Amino acid sequence: MIDQTTDQTTAATPAPTKTRILRGPDQKGWYWGTGRRKTAVARVRIKGGSGAVEVNGKDLPEFFVEERDRQLILNVLDKTGLKGKVDVKVNAVGGGSTGQCGATVLGLGRAVLNYDATLEPILREHGFLSRDSRKVERKKYGQAGARRRFQFSKR
Repeated sequence: MIDQTTDQTTAATPAPTKTRILRGPDQKGWYWGTGRRKTAVARVRIKGGSGAVEVNGKDLPEFFVEERDRQLILNVLDKTGLKGKVDVKVNAVGGGSTGQCGATVLGLGRAVLNYDATLEPILREHGFLSRDSRKVERKKYGQAGARRRFQFSKR
C-alpha cells in the first residue's frame, strides 16, 4: 500500500529557485561589496554622504594616478546616478594598479546593488557585476615562460 500523504506533500513543495541574497547595511550604516580581478581584492563600502571616494586612506586621484582608472571607478557612480550622493571607502590589496582598479569596479558595483537593488539592470547592462576571471598563466619548467620555449638546436 502506498502512502498518499507523502506523495501530496512532495508534489506541493515548490522547486527551489536561485535568488540573490542582498545584505542590508552593517551596524554603522555601510553597504559592502567585494571585488576580485587577477590577484587583487577590493573590499568596498558605501554610505549616503557627500560623495568622497577614498582608497586605502588616500583620495581617489592620489591613489589611482591614471585617468583611465579613475574614470572606470567613477563611471559606476555616474551611470547609477549616485555621484555626489554616497561616500565610498575602498581597501584594495594584491596585484597591480590595473587589477586593483578592476577589483574596485566590481566591488563598487556589488555594493551599489546592496545599497539599491532597483539599479541591477543598469549595473548589468554596463558590465559592473561581471567578474573578469582571467589570471596570469604559470610558468612551466623547461620553458622560458608560460608558453614560450627555449630556442631549439638540432646540432
